[in-house]
Amino acid sequence: MELAPRISISENVRFGKPVITGTRIPVDLIIGKLAGGMTYKEIMDEYEITHEDILAALNYAAKIISSEEIKAVA
Repeated sequence: MELAPRISISENVRFGKPVITGTRIPVDLIIGKLAGGMTYKEIMDEYEITHEDILAALNYAAKIISSEEIKAVA
């Protein structure tokens, strides 16, 4: 099932985690690699994905975070 452009889930792939469509590469892995300092080019070369795939992962993560609700407990 496609969640967003280039991002999909299937219970048979990575236990239903969001992945780059047509791969087994989870969105959280891409975000983590970027946070760890890898460049787009390094990620594209290591995981054989496109620049557009990385942007789709970032866009998906941004949408998930923007819908998150945090309640302060005092």
